[in-house]
Amino acid sequence: MLAQQRQGQIMAELRRNGAVRVSDLIDRLGVSDMTIRRDLGQLEADGIARKVHGGAVLAGQVAFEPSFAAKSELARGVKGAIAARAAELIQPGAAIALSAGTTTTAMAAHVATIAGITVVTNSPTVADTITELDTAKRVTVMLTGGVRTPSAALVGPIADRTIATMHFDQLFLGVHGMETRAGYTTPNLAEAVTNRALVDSAREVIVVADSTKWGVVGLADIAPLGAATTLVTDSDLPGTALRTLGHSVRNVLTVPAEA
Repeated sequence: MLAQQRQGQIMAELRRNGAVRVSDLIDRLGVSDMTIRRDLGQLEADGIARKVHGGAVLAGQVAFEPSFAAKSELARGVKGAIAARAAELIQPGAAIALSAGTTTTAMAAHVATIAGITVVTNSPTVADTITELDTAKRVTVMLTGGVRTPSAALVGPIADRTIATMHFDQLFLGVHGMETRAGYTTPNLAEAVTNRALVDSAREVIVVADSTKWGVVGLADIAPLGAATTLVTDSDLPGTALRTLGHSVRNVLTVPAEA
């Protein structure tokens, strides 16, 4: 198969799902890891794709919202390490909020082991994971309700009104992108409103985002960089980004990118 044909198939998969994995492309196209990475490099040079840990995502479309399944397959190990580190910040007996997202979903398994906390979430996936793992029912889980988005978030007036009546000790917020001017963003307008409600109701905001989110700008802003007290990310974040974040965020915690 010619390089153009391979890249055409990869482009079709990117436009269908918003993301691709190197391992899946190797199996599907019957070529080597190095060949796929060269193809992704060419698509990135063409402005079609943006390479991330283990694959690539569709580039240049601020309103495009990848499915939860597509996003969950990328940078799994790093997201797991970020989730574990973030869970260490949970205060005993706290009332916390977990936004929807793949990294906050990875946190759910850790949260399920912390007895005596209350968890409010707009993610059915997070709520189901905690409930299934917490067989002793030591964690109180509350689901906000709302309309489900492609990224498995519950949003809209019902979710917003519910959140506005609550007060959280800590919010663990997943984001689609983070950038100097745009701050924390998402491609979904309704999800942005719901996330802003979560931020407004929290005493402490902790953003969990791997390094591939840096420089990505979604259609709708959630909050400026300084709205977060803490950012948990990975060591692949560029030095310039670390310096920029250091001026806005009180604590920037990094886990090894090799995770």
